[in-house]
Amino acid sequence: MAAPSTGTRRPIRLLDRRVLEHPGGRRLYVYGELRGQLPTDGARSEPPPQLHRRLDPLTGTWVAVSPARNARPQTPPRPGSADAPDGAVDTPDEGPSCPLCPGGPELPFSYEAAVFENRFPSLMAHPPAPPAAEDALIAPTAPSSGRCEVVLYTEQHVGSLATLAPAQVAEVVAVWTDRSNDLWAQADVADVLIFENRGEGVGATLSHPHGQIYAFDHLPPQIALRARRHREHRARHDDCLGCRVVAADDGAAERQVAANDSFTVAVPFAPRWPYEVHVRARRHGAGRLGDLTGDEQRDLAAALRDLVLRYDRLFDHDLPYMMVAHEAPHEQPDWHLSFEFFPPHRGPDKLKVRASVETATGLFINDTLPETTAAGLRETHPPHTDWREVVVPSVRQVD
Repeated sequence: MAAPSTGTRRPIRLLDRRVLEHPGGRRLYVYGELRGQLPTDGARSEPPPQLHRRLDPLTGTWVAVSPARNARPQTPPRPGSADAPDGAVDTPDEGPSCPLCPGGPELPFSYEAAVFENRFPSLMAHPPAPPAAEDALIAPTAPSSGRCEVVLYTEQHVGSLATLAPAQVAEVVAVWTDRSNDLWAQADVADVLIFENRGEGVGATLSHPHGQIYAFDHLPPQIALRARRHREHRARHDDCLGCRVVAADDGAAERQVAANDSFTVAVPFAPRWPYEVHVRARRHGAGRLGDLTGDEQRDLAAALRDLVLRYDRLFDHDLPYMMVAHEAPHEQPDWHLSFEFFPPHRGPDKLKVRASVETATGLFINDTLPETTAAGLRETHPPHTDWREVVVPSVRQVD
């Protein structure tokens, strides 16, 4: 995959950032050259109605309620699909019909990369008051506090982390890092989750290359569980759980997919999804994107692009996946940054569905042997890419 880190001094590359504001009050972060302006007229947007959280009294977990998300724009169904109307023809959804392309409602001008506050959020910095609870003693309600942002990788309508040029993927890593640093600095943020849903198979409503970021005011259940596991391991064994996982992945050649100097790339020991792969930082102390050195940032970009290339070569089509980045919560020094991929496929035309047992119990049943799926990904042999001259830019604010 990527050339190993050389440790040599690299030139500094800068990426300008400008902060604009939609007439409705939502922020837009434009990276690179500013090629236009937002309109100055328009009504200020109101918080989505009925946005709130409800506590499940039996599990103690929160459920976010956001009916306004049903109004999200969606890529038209493909002709011949079950949802397509009779007589539908295949037309691109770029331009005015794609809200993420230049000329759409989010960005009326051309751009390199951009981030905007989601107009259909599940979380808001200033959410409306929640409705009254039926029984506040066992099942209270609460405001849906947090942030929801959309990250546009490129203005090009067709593409992915696999098809973007290495310099563009490096720019995406820079944008992620910039937004991560800003959000972690907010006093009310307890967790930052960068993620991407690619493909109709995982429910993506728009095909334009993009991801999202959620910033929570509390630790979501799975993040809290991981944090507790790290603390318990440190207390019992006086070493780092993240370092142990990295060592285990390095020692299990049959689970490895690829690797470079800064990251392991492996099917985990106990994957929930057949082709699940984790890209994990090797260095102790690299818990967040903002902790990475320049070489580590470049190696992350290389590892992500290489993995998506492997996914797309596996069954000779663009493989849908869910991708999440797990950064270290506050006061978690043993946490290693990871990007985790969850494709729904278990074969060329077979999907792994989270069915009754998994949904009801949380116990996942994997229909494949992890070592077998790792071998399949290893054997895809994506074309070699020279990353030696690629530099992940440093973002600077421009007024």
